[in-house]
Amino acid sequence: MAGVRTSIHGEWSSKLAFVLAATGSAVGLGNIWKFPYVAGQNGGGAFVLIYVACVAIIGVPIMMAEVMLGRRGRQSPINTMRTLAAEEGRSPRWGLLGWMGVLAGFLILSFYSVIAGWALAYVFRTAAGLFDGATADFTAQVFSNLISDPEKLIAWHTLFLIMTMVVVARGVAAGLETAVRFLMPGLFVLLLLLVGYAMAEGQFVHGLQFLFAPDFGKVTPEVILMAMGQAFFSLSLGMGAIMIYGSYLPHDASIARTSIAVASADTLVALIAGLAIFPVVFEYGLQPNAGPGLIFQTLPIAFGQMPGGAFFGTLFFILLVFAAWTSAISLVEPAVAWLVENRGHTRVYAAVVCGMLTWFVGLGTVFSFNLWSDYRLFGRTFFDLLDYLTSNIMLPIGGLLIAIFAGWLMKERSVKEELKMDDSLGYRLWRFLVRYITPVGVGLVFLNVIEVI
Repeated sequence: MAGVRTSIHGEWSSKLAFVLAATGSAVGLGNIWKFPYVAGQNGGGAFVLIYVACVAIIGVPIMMAEVMLGRRGRQSPINTMRTLAAEEGRSPRWGLLGWMGVLAGFLILSFYSVIAGWALAYVFRTAAGLFDGATADFTAQVFSNLISDPEKLIAWHTLFLIMTMVVVARGVAAGLETAVRFLMPGLFVLLLLLVGYAMAEGQFVHGLQFLFAPDFGKVTPEVILMAMGQAFFSLSLGMGAIMIYGSYLPHDASIARTSIAVASADTLVALIAGLAIFPVVFEYGLQPNAGPGLIFQTLPIAFGQMPGGAFFGTLFFILLVFAAWTSAISLVEPAVAWLVENRGHTRVYAAVVCGMLTWFVGLGTVFSFNLWSDYRLFGRTFFDLLDYLTSNIMLPIGGLLIAIFAGWLMKERSVKEELKMDDSLGYRLWRFLVRYITPVGVGLVFLNVIEVI
């Protein structure tokens, strides 16, 4: 029995605080542009239905398992897995699962910070009216000038990391919770403002059709696997972030209800973002399938032509920064928590150390776009290699092992005690999904994306 184990780092003041923090971790840059685009190009409403089903069948069960492990261990992912493995009579090597999650979060933040720095740079460029009347050639040149200049990228990368570490250094209550209580409502308000603008100035009906009109003719096995992978990755599973946030969850909070709330909010943000972006894209005859270029090259053209474009364009890039900021905080928290627990450092010192290491590794991503752009390792730039390693290998393996440990290796008494679900229908459904369906789903995703390097 876990007894009255508590976290030395503190606790969320309420269930709402956890939902906001975990949603902030899940909502990132990919929600703003990738999900709406993927949905629109792969069956619209049909893809959305498949995605929601995958969230329910794969995402929520793994999230519940990860939150459960975190709350039962009440420590960093590394120490949580060691403690729970010993408690359940399992091999201490399960601590490696915690290590992999912490390492994945650290590596992701190293390149995520660089991309978030682009969004920061565009806040100021758009606010200054740089894109007023801009042409496609001009916006492409602005973006090229930014990423080809390592000094500028390092400056924005540094600024974003400082913003992140200041929040993390302040702790759970004064730092993380205070930040998400401001940033997450702010993100929703900005989204709704942009949707209102899209309704007034864009082709809103076209945008609705692009996202929600079901085209089952586009649904193939590959599309189903794509929806499955998107559901898994969009919830920040397998990287230690949800586990460490779960360790701060009050004991009286329902893990099932809070996990469902987080998954629902994450999906809602992605869909609303699509309603904010694509009516504007269609209004100005732009291409909706431009990927990252949609944000940094295509949308600035629209902002430069529309009434009030500088103001609403600035709001859009602030929205991107908010989304990136809340995700970045969760990516580094597991490593900071481990340093505090195992090395006796203060949170300030631990945040500085993690920030400096992340900054240094992030230089590889900075140089991938300029000085090292011609260098390849296994056919990939430094940035591409980190992205591939974390997203396609480390996170699926992490999610699969979480499902196996929670579903097969923990004593059922321990699981019921932490989930507080007894032998209800909901518990039996979760246990069936996490033991049988979820591992198969994650395994299929993993096999679909893995390549021979």
